[in-house]
Amino acid sequence: MGSACGEKGVSTGWREDLVTHAPHGWAYPASVATTSWTRPGDPDGGLRLFRIGNVPVLLAPSWWIGSIVVTVLYAPMVTNLLPGIGLAAALVLAASFALLLGVSVLAHELGHCVVALRYGLPVRRLRLFLLGGISEVGRSPAKPTQEGMVAAAGPAVSIVLALLFGGTLFVIPQGGPIWLLLLETTLANAAVAVFNLLPGLPLDGGRMLRAAVWGLTGKRGTGTRTAVVGGGIVAGLLVMWALLRLVQGSEDRWLWLGVCAVTAWFVIAGARSELVSESQRTWPEGVTLADLTRPVLQLPAESPVADALAASAGRGVVLVRADGVAAGLLDEDAARRLAEQSPLTPAEAAAEPIRPETVLLDSDPNDEIAERVRTTAAWQFLVVDAEGRPAGVLRRQDLRAASTTRKRA
Repeated sequence: MGSACGEKGVSTGWREDLVTHAPHGWAYPASVATTSWTRPGDPDGGLRLFRIGNVPVLLAPSWWIGSIVVTVLYAPMVTNLLPGIGLAAALVLAASFALLLGVSVLAHELGHCVVALRYGLPVRRLRLFLLGGISEVGRSPAKPTQEGMVAAAGPAVSIVLALLFGGTLFVIPQGGPIWLLLLETTLANAAVAVFNLLPGLPLDGGRMLRAAVWGLTGKRGTGTRTAVVGGGIVAGLLVMWALLRLVQGSEDRWLWLGVCAVTAWFVIAGARSELVSESQRTWPEGVTLADLTRPVLQLPAESPVADALAASAGRGVVLVRADGVAAGLLDEDAARRLAEQSPLTPAEAAAEPIRPETVLLDSDPNDEIAERVRTTAAWQFLVVDAEGRPAGVLRRQDLRAASTTRKRA
């Protein structure tokens, strides 16, 4: 993954300021025999359990559903493996297994987080849900080696956990409930590691495959498309394996049929979203930043909003206060509503603040700009030159239109 977000000195023409690049969305899913996917920044994060450093750990409502499903489906297996244990004890043992799965997934995700933070990458949050978890890393990798290292960290933790739990099997009396719980947790961690190493997005192995192809070809998009194909193959193999166990009449056939069906769906959905995200983060071929940047106009912040709106006419408007400090960019929609009610109101009332993440350097790589626009909650961005002077305004809709036109061509 990339290096830490760098601070670049930017002179706005009115004052000296520092602009820190904003995070770009990225997520690492892990699974308990399944992989889940979510959009970074999803506001419905769930119950906050605690914080690890600055990273909140959340428990989504769906985690309870997944744990209940595991408990209900696993309890009958316990009664078969330990005759005479009783239904209540079997449910307790199954619930304990579900809890250990959650802790194991948490450790898996922490592996991603620790390595990401070591590379200076912000981690927005860590979330446990359904049968898996996800780490939301705030910025996409700048180098394939870094993506590969962060992706590999989760399975590495799962392998270590499998070895640790497996080691306890040699000191615990064999055949009892505790021994069975430790055995199943060992196998679960091993399964998580092996499954996540499969070479298909959105699995960790898919990210590692993308990193490898990216490193060989120099093109991240080629790596993404290769790993998306791998995700489709993984989903197909999961369904085939579940059907095979069903035909063979295995004891756990219904458990694995349900798990594999859900997993295959998540893998396909995750792979598709990765493909969409890749197309959105890629700059339109044959188009320059200057082609999409609208001219910028500086107006006093106290100008009547109706006059500022009329002056915009396809241009970006920077509103400047009397002290030379930028009040923000004119929000045309807000200005239009305000002008209808009170046309003489100062335009600053319809200003959209210029935040660090909405400032783009015209020297930034085009793909980096595309990803910033894709992942930042703003509809317009101020473009400045190397000396910090406003060079224009880039609007999200203009970049999206150019990308759509390139796809149709």
